[in-house]
Amino acid sequence: MLRKLIQNPLQTFLKGIFLPRPWKQFWQIKTLTPDHRLSAAPCGFRAMSAAAGSLKPLIAVCQVTSTPNRDQNVECCSSLIREAAQRGACVVFLPEAFDFIGSNTEETLHLAEPLEGDCFQHYASLARECGVWLSLGGFHERGSNWESTGRIYNCHLLLDPKGTLVAAYRKTHLCDVELEGRVSMKESAFTNPGSEIVSPVSTPAGKVGLAICYDLRFPEMSLALAQDGAEILTYPSAFTVTTGSAHWEVLLRARAIETQCYVVAAAQTGKNHERRTSYGHSMIVDPWGSVIAQCQEGTGLCYAEIDLAYLRRIRQEIPVFSHRRTDLYGQVASLKSPTTS
Repeated sequence: MLRKLIQNPLQTFLKGIFLPRPWKQFWQIKTLTPDHRLSAAPCGFRAMSAAAGSLKPLIAVCQVTSTPNRDQNVECCSSLIREAAQRGACVVFLPEAFDFIGSNTEETLHLAEPLEGDCFQHYASLARECGVWLSLGGFHERGSNWESTGRIYNCHLLLDPKGTLVAAYRKTHLCDVELEGRVSMKESAFTNPGSEIVSPVSTPAGKVGLAICYDLRFPEMSLALAQDGAEILTYPSAFTVTTGSAHWEVLLRARAIETQCYVVAAAQTGKNHERRTSYGHSMIVDPWGSVIAQCQEGTGLCYAEIDLAYLRRIRQEIPVFSHRRTDLYGQVASLKSPTTS
């Protein structure tokens, strides 16, 4: 397979790359433009070539089905991270609730941990073992006010290859949704909202801006991160099938187009427990708005190279940020809900 990928790059460009996994599911790399074609090279060669500037940094997105079984979730995520590192990824992204998805509020609060707990320690050790950056999107955190509030935070952690916690973003927009007969969710019933947007963090792939799931619906946040220097926006998520099938790809592509950033979205997929099924379709979108990598059904990985020269070219050719008329709509972030007649 590796020989075929190297010998026939045109076929790779036209049809994408499909490689079998040891499980029944598979991962997919969709290659839509020459700018993003994945170079098939072993990890060691890839690392040396990237350092020499001949290869673009590779990122990996994990798609998993978290359950209330934390040990099983750790085993699955760890396997995917090790595989991604073997293939040369420098940053690996996990979805919201990578640690677990509880079957009810009581179980969720019971399974949550403090930031310095066993879950964090495991992934810090894994980052050191694999020599990769880890985006751990949506850790159920018992914060410093746990004893007084009985509520947790939905916390997105970014670890460097030394296992150091570089950034922690606590979800600011909590998902309270009521779709009659289809979806009922009230995250605010057991979760504290975060109080700040975290500045983008420099990684080997580019400057990463952290968000979580429902934040995707608020373009003001993505624009704020882009204005603060973000080149990659990441939305680890657990969309339902109902909302995901209608809104997921549209929102991700919109955020990429309006910010001219790469958008990375690791997602939960499949049946998390008896009363919940997640949409999946983890993907990577380029600054033009093209989906350049996507997982299909089931547990797996997708990969893409990050081309910051391509990003800069798009921003130069369509300089939307310099065209903004903040004198006309500078107060849009403070608008209240629209009235209906």
